[in-house]
Amino acid sequence: MRYGLIGGKLGHSYSKYIHERMVDCNYDLIPLNEDELDVFMREKKFAGINVTIPYKENVIPYLDDIDSLAKRIGAVNTIVNNLGRLTGYNTDFYGLLYLFKSNRIKIEHKKCLILGTGGTAKTARAVLEELDAGEIITVSRSPMVEQEISYDECYDRHGDAQVIVNTTPVGMYPNVDASPLDLTTFTQCIAVIDVIFNPIETKLTSLAKSLGIPAVTGLPMLVAQAKQAEEYFRGIKLDEAIIDVITQELLEQI
Repeated sequence: MRYGLIGGKLGHSYSKYIHERMVDCNYDLIPLNEDELDVFMREKKFAGINVTIPYKENVIPYLDDIDSLAKRIGAVNTIVNNLGRLTGYNTDFYGLLYLFKSNRIKIEHKKCLILGTGGTAKTARAVLEELDAGEIITVSRSPMVEQEISYDECYDRHGDAQVIVNTTPVGMYPNVDASPLDLTTFTQCIAVIDVIFNPIETKLTSLAKSLGIPAVTGLPMLVAQAKQAEEYFRGIKLDEAIIDVITQELLEQI
């Protein structure tokens, strides 16, 4: 029974190195289209899988059980197969929380923007709520619900945002020259978090730094969520120090 990562396009992924470095076991990258996803989930020929864009919400109907945190967020990125019974978890929450805390990014009472509306955006909202954000606004290219605003409205009415979290794939390899937002009008911004991990420096974070705004990308988050995923896969406990060790190894290789 295999372990691995399912998603759309996985050529940019570091997950194989991370998981095989953490635990001495093969870990596969498994790109799937939507039809292949259905077959894969119904066949259940895996012991444990991680889930990335665009399937963090799509996998939920295939699950027999869902962890309370993942259920509250509405997104799953880790699935454990226990004798044919599938249980879903959200380890992105732990990973993003680690990213904020390890970089000493203060969220309490801050006005925060989340760019994007997918599974990771839902996780970001849960983490910001956990850290007592003052106001959380979701920005979408196509607002569908009352809690979402357009990018035009974002520029017009929310230039006072203090923390910006990008959960969209805009700026991800190979489209590294793209940015989801022009930061020049956000004069009160104190932190930019881009969950993209490839490239290590996105156009968004590069622009932030040029404006004197502290900015981080998502490689530590990726490693941290993998640590918790392996703990769910195997019923073990890993030392948190391994997150920084593997992150540094990857930075030296990239």
